[in-house]
This record gives sequence, C-alpha cells and structure tokens, in this order.
Amino acid sequence: MRDAEAANPDVPATTLTNHAMLVVWGHFARQIGLIDALKTIPIPQRKRDHTPQTKLIEFLVAILGGSAYLQDISQGPHPLDQDQAVAQAWGQPGWADYSGVSRTLAACTEETVAAVTQALQAVSQPLIDREVMLALRDRGVILYDGDLTSRPVSNTSTTYPDAEFGWMSDAIGLGYQAAMVSMHSPTYGRLWLKVSQHPGSVVSSTQAEALVRAAEARTGVRPRRRPELLAGHIAQQTAQLQAAESKLAHYEAQITEAQERLAEVGRERVEWQQRVAALSAEYQAKNRPERPHSRLAQARKRLDVRIRRCPRRERDLRQAEKRAERQRERVVELEAELEQLQQRHARLVEDNRTNPSPIRAIIRLDAGFGSGPNVALLIEMGCEVYSKPTNCQVTAALRRRVRPETTWTRVGRNAEMVAWEQETIANCPYPLDAALERFHNGDKLRHSVLLHYGYGEVTADLPAWFAFYNGRQTIEAGIKEGKDVFQMHHLKVRSPAGLKIQEQFAAFAANFVRWAALWLRETCPHVEAPFDRPQPSVKQMVRIGANTSAWVIWQPQGCLVRFTELSPFAGIELPLQGNGYFQLPLRLFKSCNFCSVH
Repeated sequence: MRDAEAANPDVPATTLTNHAMLVVWGHFARQIGLIDALKTIPIPQRKRDHTPQTKLIEFLVAILGGSAYLQDISQGPHPLDQDQAVAQAWGQPGWADYSGVSRTLAACTEETVAAVTQALQAVSQPLIDREVMLALRDRGVILYDGDLTSRPVSNTSTTYPDAEFGWMSDAIGLGYQAAMVSMHSPTYGRLWLKVSQHPGSVVSSTQAEALVRAAEARTGVRPRRRPELLAGHIAQQTAQLQAAESKLAHYEAQITEAQERLAEVGRERVEWQQRVAALSAEYQAKNRPERPHSRLAQARKRLDVRIRRCPRRERDLRQAEKRAERQRERVVELEAELEQLQQRHARLVEDNRTNPSPIRAIIRLDAGFGSGPNVALLIEMGCEVYSKPTNCQVTAALRRRVRPETTWTRVGRNAEMVAWEQETIANCPYPLDAALERFHNGDKLRHSVLLHYGYGEVTADLPAWFAFYNGRQTIEAGIKEGKDVFQMHHLKVRSPAGLKIQEQFAAFAANFVRWAALWLRETCPHVEAPFDRPQPSVKQMVRIGANTSAWVIWQPQGCLVRFTELSPFAGIELPLQGNGYFQLPLRLFKSCNFCSVH
C-alpha cells in the first residue's frame, strides 16, 4: 500500500475502522484501476481542502456502504468522513463533509456524467468480457433481462429536475424511470450492463430496442439479424400502402364528382331563379294570377328543389373531403412506416455485414415491453424472445379457446399451462408460441399469457418454459437489491448530473461487490465464512461487512484487516497483499466462431 502511505503518511500503522469491507474494497478498487480512472474525471470546480475527484470517490464509497442519505456521510452512526482508514485504503488524504460532496455533485455536468460512465465501463469491460466468453463457451447463449423501475419523489416536490408524473410501482406519482438491462453471468449470477435515467412519464414499450442495443454494446457480441423476415413485412406494408393509395384515389375521384354535382346544382339554381324572375315579371305585366299548376308555380317548385339540393351537395362534398383526408393521413402514416422499415432493413443488413461471428441471444421481458411492434422488432434483431403480451385481449382470446376437455399441464404449485404454436398478436406479423397460464388462488383463478419466439420447442416442455421465464425474477431481485441495499429508493442529490451519476454508481456497486467477493476468496483462500463463498450475500457484505469494526494494520506489502470482538465476524483476518495491479481477465475466443448461430 505504498500509494496509500504516500497519500497520508501521518496515518498510524494500526487504525480502527467502523467500515471494514470499505477498506477491503478500497484495496480491490486500487487493484483494478478504478481510483486512477476516477481521478481523471473532469469536474468544473476548484479545489479547496479536497479535490472534486476525491469527493466523487467519496460519493461512490458512501453508496457502497449503503448510506441512505447524503448527510449520513457526516451525521450517520459512524460518520464516513471521520474514518481515516477507509480514506487511506482508497488512496485519499481524507474525506470531505457531506455538504462538500453535495456541492461537487451539483457542479458536475453532462461531460462529467459521460466521463464517469466511460471510466466505469473501462474498468468493468474486461470482467464483463470474461463472463461473455464463459457463457458462450459453456452454454452457447447470452441471456439478457430487461426492466424499467421507478424512482419516485414527493408529488409536491419542485426541486427535482426533469421529474415527471408517471406510473410509480403501483400508483401515479412524480419521479423518474430507470431502464436497466443485465446479463446472466456464469461466475457472478447477475451483472448489470446498462442503466439509463428517464423522466417518470416514460413507459416500458419505448425502451425495448434501446435496452438490447445497450446490452450488445457492453457485451460486444450480437446475434444474426433477420432482415429476411423484415423483407416479408416490407412486402406486406408495400401492398397495404398500394391498397391505401388506391382507396385514396377513389375518394379523391368522389371529391371531384361531388364538386361537379355541387357546381351543377348551383348553375341550375341560378337558371331557375332567372326563369322565376322572368315569369313573375311577365305575369305582373299581363296582370295574370299565379295558379297552382301554372308555369310560374312549376318554375318555383323546380327552384325550391335546387335550393334544397344545394346543402345536400355541400354535405356530400364535405363528407367526401373528410374521407379523403382521413385516407390521406393513413397513406402518409403507411409511407412513414414503410420508410422506417426500409431503414431498419438496411441497418439490419449492415449489422450482419459487420458481424462475422453471430451468437445466440435470449432476452426476457415483462408485459410492459410485450407490444406487437416491440416483439416484432426484437425478433428482427435476432433475439430469442420470452415475454408477456401488453394487450389483455390476447389473454381473453386464448381463454375463449379453452374447452372443458382441454388438458392443462401443472407447471408450479398452484400454476397450470396450456399452449399453442403459430399464434399471432396484433401488430406482430411473425408466428409465436403462446401459453395460457392459470393460477389457483383459493376459489379464484387468475390468468396470464406467455409468449416465445426462438429455436427451442417450448410447447413440448411447459414446466421448463414456465420456470425459465420466471427466472427473470433475477432482475427483479437486482432492482430490489438496488433499492434496499444501495438505497436507490432515496435519491441523495437533486442536480441533473448528480442523479445520473448516482444511477451509474449504484449499478456499478452491485457488480463491484460481486467482483470483489471472488477476488477476496482468491486472495485469502483460507479465510472463514462468509468470505469463502463463491457468491456471498451482497446484502450481508454491505449492511454488515461495510458497517462493522475492524483493526487495519498497514504493512509494506499490503494490509491486514482484523475484525474486532464487537464485530459479527470477530476473529476473522483478511490479509490483503500486493502493492500494484493484478492482471485483469483477457478476452478469450474473441472471434466466437465456436458458438456461432446462423
């Protein structure tokens, strides 16, 4: 720990900390180059007692320690800013008061956010690349899970920038939405790949493509696109456009005909008005009475017919114009959709041209993402899709197909399924596997539908389909972990950049704790439970391990963390050796040819 000693040579050789695992994680952060990466982040703020970068690192450490509020840094039961051992472990001369951290986060800009994102990705990428290669080597597939989670604030608040009203868990409220995508890691179970903050009004159905492309950007691999499917869709769309244009031409012809008929009745009205005027003058000149069947009376009747006919002809013209206008809008809509499809087709073709080694990818999404256009798009992007339909009418339609003799397959303790192949949903032209689920809740039944598109014959093994889809609870557990362990249900800052940095740090922290656990097990192979577990509880590591006491004994070759008698880990020692950096995992089998899917 030579760099740590240089940071503050006045620190005693033995130091008491109340945040034992934060010391351990500081050592790991130095090993993977995280601290050096964060030291270069541009923050437009002048240094006083502490650099802005030190306060940015302090914010990350507070999140790793599970601080619920920013002021916990200085006013918590064991203030972080008073813990010199943690500062030493993270290579800092000391920590700032929480108010200083708040001012630094308020000074951050979009450039700062971009730099933080890039730094975290650079540190994470070798570890993610290794998991991608292991997944492809051992399982032949990359498994993604995507979701949208709410970040509510007070409905009366006016100080959260860009917060909007939207669906917050189970009610309408003010806040933000975080779009998150994870991959299933052979080593760590779950790794976050991307998190993006959005206003609270954003809904899941708008984020499907963005989640997949973000995941592919992080993993560096993607499946073969399916432009041939889209070509068929384009042909259907072209036929629809031609039919719509033909109908528009027919409606425009009706407008021309209606205009001609209106003009004709107008001319006839003028002619008969003139005829009535001439006959009236003639009858007056000859002092002739106007009898019911006289020429003048007959002319008045014909004029009245033309007068009454004019409004009807005007109404017919207006109706024809409305029909044509609606059809014209439909044609414009179809033209725009066709242009989008053609552009998407070109993009998919280009994606395939630049992807010599496609892989197999599965994505699991909840019903919020399961609209017809989203499912179609994900299929065209080459994904194997597991989802639920957004439209409840799909469930109603499948329920109508159930007969008394229908055979249900038990797939869970209170769940049964029946499935069909080659089904379609609205606005998705591709055949899907669809399964109707029913859940027994006492005397009541609850129904939902599962959708699938891909290589597996899921209808042949309904329990496996049910279990695999419900495996997406891993991302729901990850979201809960972020809210409960890393305290994302409390937004600690109110600046635009600070809010985004908090999202980035919280997702990174969940990965970081898992990476550090494996590193610690390899570094200290003889350490006792719970540190010897391949996947220890993140909740336990943060809530207990990062908030318990230990003696830190600084040594030339590293340091020794010895938990005190007041700690639940009393008697455990963690010898952390090494002065420099360890070799990050290299990306093996970069071509991925061994797992190509064509």
